[in-house]
Amino acid sequence: MKRLLAQLILRLIGWRAVGAMPPLPKAVLVVAPHTSNWDFPVMLLLAVALGIKCTWMGKHTLFRPPFGTIMRALGGLPIDRSARHNVVDQAVEAFRASDRLILAVLPEGTRQRAPYWKSGFYHIAQNAQVPIVLGFADYRRKVGGIGGVVQPSGDIDADMAQLRAFYSGIVGARPEQFGDIRLKPPTVEA
Repeated sequence: MKRLLAQLILRLIGWRAVGAMPPLPKAVLVVAPHTSNWDFPVMLLLAVALGIKCTWMGKHTLFRPPFGTIMRALGGLPIDRSARHNVVDQAVEAFRASDRLILAVLPEGTRQRAPYWKSGFYHIAQNAQVPIVLGFADYRRKVGGIGGVVQPSGDIDADMAQLRAFYSGIVGARPEQFGDIRLKPPTVEA
């Protein structure tokens, strides 16, 4: 029933869901682009319309009253980004402790234009040995859904090239806010 309702709402606002979640018990679901406050409701509707039950990480301030209970019921997991809390290790442990887990991650980490994607999604997938599923919301075509799977190979440059190729034609709500799809180069300590 929820799935049909989400499909109806999407249709009423001019959107359609495409693709299907592969039959994977565990995966990191990359959700991009993230350029507007509208991304959350649109992407949540797309997930429900496609029958994807996922857990997503969100800024801890989203979970304050009065909306905290609702956010958790929608699959939210609060993350405090103001300090280092080993989010990657916590997520990897959650994968190890679960039989089924689809973890949705917004690698841009912000609605503002960022020079780099945050690398946590990649390290979570690689360390948990789960694939990366490519989710999207294209505001130009009003289409969103699932577009492919990348198995982290350890060659981060080659894997990121696959993500860049996939997302190259996808337009966010505010296209000027969608930054380059690349990871910050590692710092070399002397």
